[in-house]
Amino acid sequence: MTADSYADNLKSAVRYALLTTRATAVCPFHPDVTIRVGDAAAETHACIRARNIIKSDGSRWKHESLMEEMACQLADAADGECPQCARWREFHR
Repeated sequence: MTADSYADNLKSAVRYALLTTRATAVCPFHPDVTIRVGDAAAETHACIRARNIIKSDGSRWKHESLMEEMACQLADAADGECPQCARWREFHR
């Protein structure tokens, strides 16, 4: 799927930008868990990439909407590791 195919959906564009800049990652064992890597430079790059994606088809989302969605997805992501994997690891010690 190309970056242009995400341009009409702000949530998808932000998710794509975060994943492709490696600001977030998906747990290989729990595909429904997104992990925040904690790399500020990657997060900044993701903001720029998301902005460029949503501008690529001529539609313009408000900057505030883009920043709100970016903040929401980063806040929803687990910090540093998958909590399900961490619980499993603690249980098996």
